[in-house]
Amino acid sequence: MKTAKYLGSFLAVTLILCAGAFAKDVNSGKFDLTQEARIGSAVLQPGHYKAEWTGPNNSLTVSILEHGKVVATAKGTIKELPSKVPYNSVTINRSSQRIDEIDFDNRSEALVFSGM
Repeated sequence: MKTAKYLGSFLAVTLILCAGAFAKDVNSGKFDLTQEARIGSAVLQPGHYKAEWTGPNNSLTVSILEHGKVVATAKGTIKELPSKVPYNSVTINRSSQRIDEIDFDNRSEALVFSGM
């Protein structure tokens, strides 16, 4: 009887920890830049990045990470897309070279950045 109790407790803890690990990726996404671009007050060079965001969908704080270190922060919002996009996409304003939007593969939401 004690074995079943301990096994049940172990399984419950394992499920909670696994759910936490998966939930972390809900508010983050990876993207690539093929050209220099601005976000917030930072200039990002071409490369691989990760965006992590916190806050309500209409007032997010977005951190841009490169190699696990924050290289930029900006304010943004979540935009619901009509369907899931098949690949990552970064929209850059041609005149200001600022990132306007990031669409993440296999998701129906995008990050939109306010003009700064």
